[in-house]
Amino acid sequence: MTTNLLNSLELSQQFNKTLMFSSRQMNWNGIFVEQCQSPVSAFEVELSALSDHWLNLHIGNPAPLIQKRDDRLQESILHEGDNLFVPAGQPSYWCRDESGVICTPLHICLKPELIQHVAEASDIDSTRFKLVHGFGQQDVQLHQIGMLMLAEVRSGGMMGQLYVESLTQILVIHLLRHYSTLTQPIASPNSSLTRTQLQRAIDYIQAHLNQGLSLAELASVVNISPTYFASLFKQKTGISPHQYVIQQRVERAKMMLLKTDLAIADIALQVGFSSQSHLTQQFKRLTGITPKQVR
Repeated sequence: MTTNLLNSLELSQQFNKTLMFSSRQMNWNGIFVEQCQSPVSAFEVELSALSDHWLNLHIGNPAPLIQKRDDRLQESILHEGDNLFVPAGQPSYWCRDESGVICTPLHICLKPELIQHVAEASDIDSTRFKLVHGFGQQDVQLHQIGMLMLAEVRSGGMMGQLYVESLTQILVIHLLRHYSTLTQPIASPNSSLTRTQLQRAIDYIQAHLNQGLSLAELASVVNISPTYFASLFKQKTGISPHQYVIQQRVERAKMMLLKTDLAIADIALQVGFSSQSHLTQQFKRLTGITPKQVR
């Protein structure tokens, strides 16, 4: 990338807004998520071209917003679930001429390399399409993905890397399908995991249950693209890799609760949960009781 492109940190500094939550310290691969409180006063900002793709999901009260593209002004009233999307390399101009509007938008920045990797893993030539600008578009599915990412940021990354990578894959595929010039459909893989491949993945999960598993790591065990692995795994087991890992961690915790005198906090860490509260939350969700009730 050339040095005159605006990066995600510089983008945040361009707006007079108060930071609420950020994934900046979580080292997520290829994606950055941040929620801020937008200014209550009128504002005007002209952004130079961005180094990352920028997705802005509107959260909060309806808010007027004006953008300028191709020397033409466009105005919209943003409602909950509306979004703005600016592809990397494109400058943009924004202004709001009314004060007293409070909203807490969610900013998601995606590395172009991430989009390219997912596209090529789906057998799509990344030089044959480009992502396209969006303004004030209502997109329920995109909003839901964003809210799940925001919840993960707010929790401090409680669900772990595998969960974030799975959400990121879903987000990128959605952008390729609905925010690009791509005309070639993104087909589901027409192959499936063999019994041997599935067992190899399951054995690896069991052997590394106490570690921060990643989608790329699991996919490499069976020599399959991470983009395809998640869907192939779910096709065979009925649940996503992340859900399977959570189930196995709860099962191992249950066994340790019954057969050892270890503190619940220690068990949580030994089976791969980030904390006792995370174990308790998932344990109750899957079994209907808390770890304390097992003893």
